[in-house]
Amino acid sequence: MKYRLVVFDVDGTLVDNIEFIWVTLHESFGLQNDPERIRAKEDFLSGKITYQQWADIDMKLLKDHGADRKSMLKALEKAELMSGTIETLKTLKEMGIKTAIISGSIDFLLEKLIPDYDEFFDYVFLNRIHFDRKGKIEGMKVTEFYLEHKKTGLLEICKKEEISPKEAMFVGDQENDIHIAEAAGFSIAFNSNSEKLKEVSNVTINKKDLRKILEYL
Repeated sequence: MKYRLVVFDVDGTLVDNIEFIWVTLHESFGLQNDPERIRAKEDFLSGKITYQQWADIDMKLLKDHGADRKSMLKALEKAELMSGTIETLKTLKEMGIKTAIISGSIDFLLEKLIPDYDEFFDYVFLNRIHFDRKGKIEGMKVTEFYLEHKKTGLLEICKKEEISPKEAMFVGDQENDIHIAEAAGFSIAFNSNSEKLKEVSNVTINKKDLRKILEYL
C-alpha cells in the first residue's frame, strides 16, 4: 500500500456549498465590513495578536450580533456533505488507511453533517466552539494547526504513526493548504480555485465527488 494516511481539509472538501465557513457566518450576522473584525484580522496577520486572541474577538462580535448555536446552524443550512464522502471514508477504513482532518473550520458544522465523525477519523484538528446549555456562545478553543501550521499537524501525525510524510495523501482546496500540500507525499487540489495550490499538487480533481480520490491510492 503506497499511502497509509489521508488528510482532509473541511470547507470545500468534505463540505459542499460553503467555500469558507467564517465568511458565511460573518455575512449572515452583518460582520463582513465590521471595522473591529477587520482590524483584528489585520492585527493577527501582522503578528500583533495570537490566533486565539483573534478568535476571542471574533466570538465576542458574533455573540454581540445575536449569534448562538441555533442561529449559526441556520446560517450554515445550505452546507451539505460533499458527494461520496461517507463511501470514501468507509473505503479508506476498510483498506486500513488512517484518516485525519486538519482545518480551520468549526467542529459543530462537522457534527451537523457527520454526527458520528469520530468513527471515521483517527485524528481531528478543528476549531471548537463552546456553547452553554442554552446554546449561547461561551468561547472558542482554536486548533494549533492553522494556516501554514497545517503542515506541522501532518508531520506530527506521521511521527505518531511512525510513517513517512511520503506515505501521506492530502486533499484540500484553498491557498492556505499549500504548505501541507507540499509536505505530503501526494496532494490533490479538489475543486480548487487556487492556481498556486494546483501548481504544487500532484493532481487536480474538478468533479464534486470525493470518491474520485480513491483512484490515486
